[in-house]
Amino acid sequence: DFKLPNLKEEQVALSDFLGKYVLLEFGASGCYPCRVENPNLLKAYQEYQKDGFEIFSVWLDRNAKSWTSTVEKDQMIWTSVSDLKGNNGEVPTIYNVTSIPTNYLLNPKGEVIAMNLRGEALQTKLAEVFGK
Repeated sequence: DFKLPNLKEEQVALSDFLGKYVLLEFGASGCYPCRVENPNLLKAYQEYQKDGFEIFSVWLDRNAKSWTSTVEKDQMIWTSVSDLKGNNGEVPTIYNVTSIPTNYLLNPKGEVIAMNLRGEALQTKLAEVFGK
């Protein structure tokens, strides 16, 4: 578990999402592949959020303005947090994030059930999980 501040500087913990399927997503504003994936995440979030799916983005930025701008431009309507320490933060180290984008799909118990799901692979896995 970990806690990081969101854009409103409120501390949000991963454990706040227990009981739901959570995509723990690591990215950064300057990461082109991360930005390209955001529309896919938005689509998945809009489709499955009502079924108990959440996205918890840990943004590895160092600049608050870049992070805020990306959240707005990319319509990241899910929870996004950052300690603004880039790759040197504690959370990417705990999760062994060596490149971005990286993600982990967690079941309602908080167990990793899939990793690095992108585009159609994410949609396919979520359809399987939610029986659609």
